Amino acid sequence: MANVRDLKRDINYVLGDIIEAVYIWEEANSDKDTKKSEAIIDEAIATFDELIAKVNAKDIDNPKAHFKSINLELESRGKALIDKINKLG
Repeated sequence: MANVRDLKRDINYVLGDIIEAVYIWEEANSDKDTKKSEAIIDEAIATFDELIAKVNAKDIDNPKAHFKSINLELESRGKALIDKINKLG
């Protein structure tokens, strides 16, 4: 992990790409109900807010471990959201 700015950028890009993928799915499947896809977007936004709040936390005993755990959480939650998009079909 290079720095906090890069971590924030990664969070933004990953979750932004997931939201974009949902919009693409909605456009391609305009005849289907969008309640599940809208829930995925809401979850991605909530994940973004939670992770950015963790990055901006001030009371950190071990910054390196803290930011590494945030990065791992981003990866796991991002994969879970992608799995949900793939199941929309």
